[in-house]
Amino acid sequence: MIRIAGVTLPDNKRIDIALTLIYGIGRNNVVDILNKAQISSNKRVKEITSDEISKLQTLIESDYKVEGDLRKDITDNIKRLKAIGSYRGIRHTRNLPVRGQRTRSNARTKRGKRVTIGALKKETRVKLQSSDTAGEAKEGAAK
Repeated sequence: MIRIAGVTLPDNKRIDIALTLIYGIGRNNVVDILNKAQISSNKRVKEITSDEISKLQTLIESDYKVEGDLRKDITDNIKRLKAIGSYRGIRHTRNLPVRGQRTRSNARTKRGKRVTIGALKKETRVKLQSSDTAGEAKEGAAK
């Protein structure tokens, strides 16, 4: 198994797919990296030589911000937006969509599971009110 930028790449995958497992490297970046390193995209990870591995490592380290450094930069940017009180920063703090998506009908991944807030039946409302008054009566007696 090959380890590049702190990520272990699986042996049986093609190199162009395996490199996308590194955070910060997508399909377009992989094409550029493999062209610069002069490696065929059809090769499997286990077929790559040690010279090619070193080429990949040096290219990725020199030209791209990946893994921990990239994650740190992104969190720093979000902290900066929150600190200056920008609209995007406020949306981040409230855990709402940042880029203008609608929230009335969608945004379930950001807002979480639905919580129904609505009218109660008359019976349950009476029970809730009676329990509240009983609790207040106990507090009044305790004082």
